Amino acid sequence: MTNKALTLPLLGLLAIGGAVAVYLSMARDNGEAGRLLLYGNIDMRVTNLAFETSGRIVAMPVNEGARIARDQLVARLDDRQPTLTRDRVAAQVAAQRAALDKAIAGVRPEEIEKLRADLAAAAAEAENMARRAERSRDLAARKLTSPQDYDDARTAAEAAEARAGAARAALDLALAGTRAEDIAAARAQLAALEAELALAGIQLGYTRLHAPAAGILQSRILEPGDMASPERPVYTLALTEPLWARVYLAEPDLGRARLGLPAEVTSDSFPGKTYRGWLGYIAPSAEFTPKTVQTTELRADLVYQARVYVCNPQDELRLGMPVTVSLDLAAAPLADPGCGPAAQWP
Repeated sequence: MTNKALTLPLLGLLAIGGAVAVYLSMARDNGEAGRLLLYGNIDMRVTNLAFETSGRIVAMPVNEGARIARDQLVARLDDRQPTLTRDRVAAQVAAQRAALDKAIAGVRPEEIEKLRADLAAAAAEAENMARRAERSRDLAARKLTSPQDYDDARTAAEAAEARAGAARAALDLALAGTRAEDIAAARAQLAALEAELALAGIQLGYTRLHAPAAGILQSRILEPGDMASPERPVYTLALTEPLWARVYLAEPDLGRARLGLPAEVTSDSFPGKTYRGWLGYIAPSAEFTPKTVQTTELRADLVYQARVYVCNPQDELRLGMPVTVSLDLAAAPLADPGCGPAAQWP
């Protein structure tokens, strides 16, 4: 191999070594200045919105890019069948509740008065039939009537006495009121129907799709007329809270980076504009540096993924946007980090 062939690779290695030395020198300068520069991308959670039941979609009032509030209605299924089911069970609940109220109230005073009158009438009839049977017995003893007439009179008296006893028992039963066991059974049946009504209401609610959190609709997967199911997402929702920059910390920086440290986030899309943030997460395990990551150390080293949460009041930062993060190592960690008015910032 010629000297020229050896010189070219050697010059290349020297150039790379010089660049690494300059890069590490810049990192040390940043550390000495009390700031740590990190580079990454904006990240956020993305969720798929799907119905909890199957049915045909009849309405989808929002489109891609729309900002969605928490619990906002975003789609609706055909609800005729679950509505009828709920109404039917509601009618059964009303009927059973009326039956329970009737059992608790017992017999009305007017019905008790009628039963008293029936008992008085039955007792008078029984007394009259008893006297008739007694006269018939005397006549039969004197051979003035046939034994059959006496038997008929005696049977009629016994029947009248039985009717009087039945009337007396009916009055006593009405005065005693409904049995406790019957009231308990009516209560249990009412509770079962009320639970069935609650279930019917839940199933009717499943025909409405609401946003679980505030965000921006990233994609509209189905359309009105499609058959939806729990396995088929209708929308993809990008959650705008929380929003963070996904960065990577080199192992030597772990001792300097503390959770809660204030940070400044900048983007090439908005030159000169700074977004407030704080270091909110450091991965518990290391990983090899991804090819797309820039750190202030050698790329071949192991790094730890971290999240720097960012305040984005104007909704300018978007998913995947590259950003630069400057951690203030000299500052104390924020006691109550956040983007709301109650957040404590230095």
